[in-house]
Amino acid sequence: MVLLLAHLPLKCAAIIPAPVCWVGAGGVSVPRCTDAWKHKNFTVSDLEHIQLPLNLEYLEAEYFLWAAYGYGLDKIAPYLPQGGPEPIGVQKANLDNFTQDIVIQLGLQEVGHLSAIQKALGPYYFPRVQLDLSNATWANLMDNAFGEKLNPPFNPYINSLNYLISIYTIPYVGLTGYVGTIPLLKGEGAKALVAGLLGVEAGQDAVIRTLLYQYKDEMVKPYNYTVAEFSDKISQLRNNLSHAFVDEGLEVPKSEGSDGLVTGNVLSANNYSYSYARTGEQVLDTVYGTGSASKPGGFYPKGGNGTIALSYLKS
Repeated sequence: MVLLLAHLPLKCAAIIPAPVCWVGAGGVSVPRCTDAWKHKNFTVSDLEHIQLPLNLEYLEAEYFLWAAYGYGLDKIAPYLPQGGPEPIGVQKANLDNFTQDIVIQLGLQEVGHLSAIQKALGPYYFPRVQLDLSNATWANLMDNAFGEKLNPPFNPYINSLNYLISIYTIPYVGLTGYVGTIPLLKGEGAKALVAGLLGVEAGQDAVIRTLLYQYKDEMVKPYNYTVAEFSDKISQLRNNLSHAFVDEGLEVPKSEGSDGLVTGNVLSANNYSYSYARTGEQVLDTVYGTGSASKPGGFYPKGGNGTIALSYLKS
C-alpha cells in the first residue's frame, strides 16, 4: 500500500482505508474489536510506555504529510486522528521534486506507524493532541538553538534545505526514545512492535542526516551559518533540554568520531557506535522545548497525552 501510494500524483493521493478492526462513526474512529490488543502479549505498563511515542508519531505524520501534500491525516487517514484538534500553522512546503518524493514516503511510513500503534493499544489509543507547527514555533526553536534572534526568522516551509534542517530535529528524538523504552517492556508483542518502529525511525533519521551531510559546508542563506553549524546548534539545544549528552551534529571533534578517527558524523552514536537513549521524561523535556516534562510548550502547547505524559503534567 505505501509503495503504491508514494507514486500516486499529489492531486489524487488516495485515502488509506482503516484497518479491519476499526470503523468510522460520525467522523470519529470507533473500535469494533477492542480486545484484540489483549492477544498480543502487552502488559498494561507496556501500553503506557507505547502511548508516549504516539504523541511524536502524530507530530511526524502531520508535519511530513502537510509539507508534501498540503493536507494531513484528516484527509489521508481520517480514522487515525479521531477528532483531535487540527495542527496549528502547518502548511505545504516549497520542496523540489526529489525532496518531496522522500517526504511523501516518510509521511506514509508514519501513517503505518500510527495504524500499528492504534491496533496495539486498542482502548489505550488516544486522539491526536494539539500540535503547533507554525512558523513562529520553528523560528523560536532556531533562535533558542543559536542563542540569538535569526534575521529573518527561520522559515522551514520556504525551501527544501530549510525543511530538511527542520526535520533533522524530529525522528532522532523519537528513535532515542524507542531505544530507551525497549528495556522497560515486558511483553514479546510490545518488544516486537517497538523494535519495528525503531528500525524505521532510525532509517528516517539516517536518510535525513545523509541528505544534509552532502550540504554540510554550504551556507544556509541568508544566515552566516553552514548546514553543519545548524545541526550542531540543534543537537546542543536538544542535549541541554534533555539534561544529558545524547545528541551529536553532522561534524564532531575527531576524538568523538567513529573509532576516534574521523570528524564526519553521518550517524549520531556513542563511543561504541551504539545509539543514544532518552527516557520518556527526557523525550518530553525536549519536544516541549522547555526542558521540563511538567511544562508544555513548543510543538505541544497543551502537552502530550497518555498515562506517562499526563503524570508529569499533574505533578
